Amino acid sequence: MKESIVQKKSFQFSLHIISLYKDLQIEKEFIVSRQLLRSGTSIGANIEEALAGQSKKDFAAKMAISSKEAREIKYWLRLLKESELTLLYVNSLILEIDELIKILTSIVKTSQKKN
Repeated sequence: MKESIVQKKSFQFSLHIISLYKDLQIEKEFIVSRQLLRSGTSIGANIEEALAGQSKKDFAAKMAISSKEAREIKYWLRLLKESELTLLYVNSLILEIDELIKILTSIVKTSQKKN
């Protein structure tokens, strides 16, 4: 099966979050880094589950969870950006998650209309 755009983008985003997590660990920032890692990687994991959903309702529910996780990580990234822990590439991650949020929102709205 061909990989979808949202699947590819969420996977790449997860890789970027893992890099950010490693950088934050070096800076001895453990609390926010764990939250970022958890919510940032769960977006793609839920998308993978959605794509293997057993029904349209299951698909929509998993995509909705991905959308919520994307919004959560945006919060953590904004918090990081405003703190003294700001790393140079946080702004690009915020742009990246904004794009994922738009895609996920569209998918969720479309799939909910079909149900």
